[in-house]
Amino acid sequence: MPKFAANLSMMFNEVPFPERFAAAAKAGFKAVEFLFPYDYPAADVASWLKQNGLVNALFNMPPGNWAGGERGIASLPGREQEFRDGVAKAVEYALALGTPTVHCMAGYLPAGADRARHHAVYIENVRYAAQEMAKIGRTLVLEPINHRDMPTYFLNTQAQGIAVCKEIGLPNLKVQMDFYHCQIVEGDLTTTFKKNLASIGHVQIASVPKRNEPDDDSEINYPYVFKLLDEQGYEGFVGCEYNPRGRTEDGLGWFKKL
Repeated sequence: MPKFAANLSMMFNEVPFPERFAAAAKAGFKAVEFLFPYDYPAADVASWLKQNGLVNALFNMPPGNWAGGERGIASLPGREQEFRDGVAKAVEYALALGTPTVHCMAGYLPAGADRARHHAVYIENVRYAAQEMAKIGRTLVLEPINHRDMPTYFLNTQAQGIAVCKEIGLPNLKVQMDFYHCQIVEGDLTTTFKKNLASIGHVQIASVPKRNEPDDDSEINYPYVFKLLDEQGYEGFVGCEYNPRGRTEDGLGWFKKL
C-alpha cells in the first residue's frame, strides 16, 4: 500500500491547524503534508508531529504574496533575493521538522512577458534552491499545475518539469506528479508515471474534475493507480491534496478500504 500523507491545509479543516495533526493520526495517517508551516514557529510544528507520531512528508517554499494572489516567485525577475531568503526559511523548517522533500512553486507568467527571460531566472533560482537543499540532504521538487486552476502558471506538464530537472542536472531535483493536475493537462497517467518514475520525487492525488476524495466519483481509477504505484516500486509519499466534500472523516472510506 502506498504511504499516504494527509494534506493538513485542505483536510481536517473542521479544527484549527494545530489540532489537525491529532485528527490525522486518529484517522490512521502516519504522515502529513501542508502548503506552508511559516505561520507557526518551527519548534511548535515539530512538537505536533512528534506528539502524534507523524512524519512531515512535504511543504512548500514561501510563495511570495499568497494572500495577494501570488503562487510562487521562482520564475519572476527582480525577486531573486526574496527567493533566496525563502530558501533559507525553508531550509530552517525542513531541518526542524525532519522534512525530506520541499516543493518550489514557479509562479505566474505575466501577460506579454518574455518567457525566455523568465525561464532563465527560473533555472538559476531552482538551481540555487536545489543546491541549498542538497547541503542538508533534502530533495527539491517542481510541480506542474494545470491552467484551469492557475491560469498562466509557468510550469504545466510533466515533460516541462523533467526538462528543467535535466537542464539543471542535480540528483536531488525531482518532479512532483500530482495525478489531479496531470489528468487535466495531459492524461495518459499510467504511461506518464512509468516513463518518468525515476524523475518523480513526490506524488499527490485528488478526484477529477472536482478535486475531492480519490474515490469512485472520479474519472481517475484510483484503485488501479494505487496498485500501479506498488507494482512500479514507488517508495515516496502520496499526498492527499484534496477538498473533502463534507467532514474529512466522513470521506475517508477510500482510505479505510486500504
